[in-house]
Amino acid sequence: MRKGIHPENYRLCVFKDLSTDFAILTKSCAESKETVKWEDGNEYPLIKMEISSDSHPFYTGKSKMIDTAGRIDKFKNKYNKLKK
Repeated sequence: MRKGIHPENYRLCVFKDLSTDFAILTKSCAESKETVKWEDGNEYPLIKMEISSDSHPFYTGKSKMIDTAGRIDKFKNKYNKLKK
């Protein structure tokens, strides 16, 4: 491996899937302003994710309809105007 290209500030962080509330404690160097208390009683930086292995159809084998920002309603409204 080449030296000097990898970050050295790795620390334990909690990654949380917002759609299923699944959380995992792992090492990362991603920045976060939020913290969360983990099962071991310690506080760790919290990094929120829209999708993870717990909610992605490839890993779950199930198709889920996730409408996080009202995308379906925006689509319907946009194309209903064209019908008129």
